[in-house]
Amino acid sequence: MNPQILEKPLSNSSQCITLYDVSWERFEAIESALEGFAGVRLVYLDGILDIMTPLSEEHEDGKSTIRKLLEVYLEEKSIRFYARGSKTIGNIGLGGRKEPDESYNLHSKKDIPDLVIEVVVTSGGVNVLEIYRRIQVPEVWFWRKGKLSLYCLREQQYEQVEQSELLPELDLALLVRCANMPDQYDAILEFRNALRQQQT
Repeated sequence: MNPQILEKPLSNSSQCITLYDVSWERFEAIESALEGFAGVRLVYLDGILDIMTPLSEEHEDGKSTIRKLLEVYLEEKSIRFYARGSKTIGNIGLGGRKEPDESYNLHSKKDIPDLVIEVVVTSGGVNVLEIYRRIQVPEVWFWRKGKLSLYCLREQQYEQVEQSELLPELDLALLVRCANMPDQYDAILEFRNALRQQQT
């Protein structure tokens, strides 16, 4: 890798560098070289490597708001969950590896997340859904430009769906409306109050 890429100052907006024909060994070498750089994410699949740098304020705000809203829902509905965070998943045998923005196990701990959430601010060259298909993640949510897209794994392929299969009672319109509110605290408060009103 060109060392000048590593020395570029971090800006406030996310950028993506895509490299092609990268072997797994080369990918791991780049990964090791970037360990000390905060806010850098790597996505690898079949020789294609996306280097996302840095993670923007927009990305982090969106990620934390969606995470908090989802966890409020799970707590209010007494659904046992285990937040896996951004634990890297994938391996050389699958030909891909990624650090999800957020991931969860529902009901019990498992090796593979039941749900992955991705906040998309900038796009790279890697087919992220293909990585998750190989890993067999049952459901993936994408948050992009204020909209939520859901994909469920059916017969070894992802299909876009209108409602979560893992959380079929979740009011997605309410979640999206609250996620788009400018103040995170107000969003969480309104979301929780709305959930409690639905129960009465």
